[in-house]
Amino acid sequence: MVALDEGGATVTEANTKIYHPEIICPQRTIGSRTFDFSRQVAVMAIINRTPDSFHDRGRTFALDAAVTAVENAIIHGADWLDIGGVPFAPGPPVSEAEEIDRVVPVIEAARARTDAVISVETYRPEVARAAFAAGANVLNNTSGLHDPALADVVAEAGAGLIITHSLAEPRTPYPRPTYNDVVTEVAEFLRARVALAESRGVPADRIIIDPGHDLNKNTYHSLELTRRLPEIAEIGYPLLVAVSNKDFIGETVNREQLDRIEATIATVSVCIMQGARIVRVHDIAELVSAVRMVESILGWRPPELARHNLV
Repeated sequence: MVALDEGGATVTEANTKIYHPEIICPQRTIGSRTFDFSRQVAVMAIINRTPDSFHDRGRTFALDAAVTAVENAIIHGADWLDIGGVPFAPGPPVSEAEEIDRVVPVIEAARARTDAVISVETYRPEVARAAFAAGANVLNNTSGLHDPALADVVAEAGAGLIITHSLAEPRTPYPRPTYNDVVTEVAEFLRARVALAESRGVPADRIIIDPGHDLNKNTYHSLELTRRLPEIAEIGYPLLVAVSNKDFIGETVNREQLDRIEATIATVSVCIMQGARIVRVHDIAELVSAVRMVESILGWRPPELARHNLV
């Protein structure tokens, strides 16, 4: 991950206004993959086995479609697969058994095909337990450990944990959220939930944080979080951002759901410059290229092929 110039000398990292957070245990092995989050960005592919996800709208609900999405993500260079069976937003009830039936076959199929990191997005302890047994490495919990038993399951499995800021109970509406200072309050929430996870046996080197763009937040809140992302990154844990095609992007540039990729790439790039080290995205090929370009501009990754004016 060290960039070299044409003569083979090490390139000094760009003297640009970027934020380099002090990360707790930046070199982490998650499953079979090792990351250096001091100078590397992991691209997480979203695989939704749901009929009502906000972006996919059920396109990967069928098992064969979900497995195809896994294979495409692998082909296009995703480092991480995030598999979910129930959306964050309110909707029709999904039983625990049904959620397990949705996510476990996809996790098993993914694990048979790749050594990439696999996370399960769920708010239920028993779903997490089943996912770990099927081969998942990480729990992605968008409910902010609303159920502390989730931390117990993670600790028992020796798995990783993503803690996300959100205010509502799982699958419930939270109209017109208000904050005195959204960034300060999100940071306080995340610090408290990290402390809870650690008190229940999850070690610091297995914790990742996510400020939860758009989750119980309006567009102004999500833009403010993005501008002041270093205040979240300075908490010290690797920072994940899940901004892909979200409503705050669509409302900012007045684009419909399936026409937000350019603005998503811009937002992801800014978030990396502000301290994000894991990015959760839908459009894998385009975002892998964008992220690798940002890494190279920052001097973290050598060009894949350097020959312009060199031969």
